[in-house]
Amino acid sequence: MHPIESALLNTISKHPEMPLVIAYSGGVDSQVLLHAIASLTKTSSSAQSISNPVMVCHVNHGLSDNALSWQAFAEQSCLSLNLPLKICQVNVQSQAQKSLESLARDARYQALRSIYQVPSLIITGHHSDDQAETFLLALKRGSGLKGLSAMGRESKQGKDLLLRPLLSISRADIVDYANINDLIWVEDESNADTRFDRNFIRNDIMPLLTKRWPSITSTINRSSEHCREGQLLLDELAADDLSVSLNDSKSLIVASLTLLSQKRFNNLIRYFLAQNKCLMPSTEQLAQLYQQLNAETDKNPVVKVGDNVIRRYKGILYLTADFTDISDWHTDIVFNDSKTEVFLPDNLGKLHFFKTTFEDATQGSQRIIMPKNGQKVTVRFNHNNPNCLPDYRNHSRSVKKILQELDIPVWQRKRIPFLYYDDVLVVAIGYFVCQNYVPKALTPNDTEFQEDKSNLTIAWIS
Repeated sequence: MHPIESALLNTISKHPEMPLVIAYSGGVDSQVLLHAIASLTKTSSSAQSISNPVMVCHVNHGLSDNALSWQAFAEQSCLSLNLPLKICQVNVQSQAQKSLESLARDARYQALRSIYQVPSLIITGHHSDDQAETFLLALKRGSGLKGLSAMGRESKQGKDLLLRPLLSISRADIVDYANINDLIWVEDESNADTRFDRNFIRNDIMPLLTKRWPSITSTINRSSEHCREGQLLLDELAADDLSVSLNDSKSLIVASLTLLSQKRFNNLIRYFLAQNKCLMPSTEQLAQLYQQLNAETDKNPVVKVGDNVIRRYKGILYLTADFTDISDWHTDIVFNDSKTEVFLPDNLGKLHFFKTTFEDATQGSQRIIMPKNGQKVTVRFNHNNPNCLPDYRNHSRSVKKILQELDIPVWQRKRIPFLYYDDVLVVAIGYFVCQNYVPKALTPNDTEFQEDKSNLTIAWIS
């Protein structure tokens, strides 16, 4: 058996019966991967074959004029090998601070994960030369051990497991396999464009290094493996530190973090952010965050980290999204006979308004009296700090003091929808109702006249 087939068999046999998704572009690496797996599915010896269900996935990024011809080539290749093929069309849109390569890769893996609803094995044709290039790219970026670990042989991709069985196989061995088996493949013209960093390393740098040191690819791979082992040890340390620093709400306890050295703190924060699938912080951001641990207790410092924000409040570090300022957002509401919905900004969900009687109870909702005819009903996210008497208090107080009293973190106070009748605050949705607007049960002997005995119920679906 060829070493390529042996590497595939050894990897896939550890996961019997899990469906396989072959990442297939039509290039030489994926063509060899496709042919070798097809050979293993047809081997008569059960000890040297695989019986997993197989689906080939070709992702059409639409970035090349040859995209449709590559798709046709994929269809012909799978037809000749009697393997099922799924074509996935993706639309890659440019984004600030992300390279086209990175965006295309993200779209590709998202497509590969979509093939099966059940956990599957995603197989790629990455080899040792790819690993060396990834290491040098990480070195260029100034990465730490995690980045220099390059690509793992196994890694989680949502519900799926991403496998790279050929990381010990060289590009030369892959081309040799292709030639021995008379395989043909497509060439992506963009691979010659050295404006892309990986192509520059592959076409200009690696040939020079290999000419000087013929075994450089294997030694780089060995260094990458050492980095991976070191990172695993750091992860074990971070997991231990996190276990004593994490509270029940999955936020970080400042008192525990201050016991750590700055390097150990940095390691913990990187691990914590990785667990939450966040972008890694820069060295400067980590230094700023460590410094803010000792800020005065009445301060609420904020440090932006990638697309997220770490905020300190009352001895706890909270990880949140980088929220949009919605203080000027407002909307008027006209109630329908049935349920009325209001969609809130910045992914805050929606409000449901519907009429109920006093006896009706809806758990997790708030009930208020109906507005009078002609009253303007508005939802806003700001207030002029009026005094009000919440339903749970005996004395009135300013809204600002009430929100502090409820121990609502500073940033969340700016994301509370307030309901007004005309310009009078009626309810801080999700927190309290002003007592003048709390419905009262009426008996037949009540002298109070209430023409409409229905109430308004508010449910906040976040």
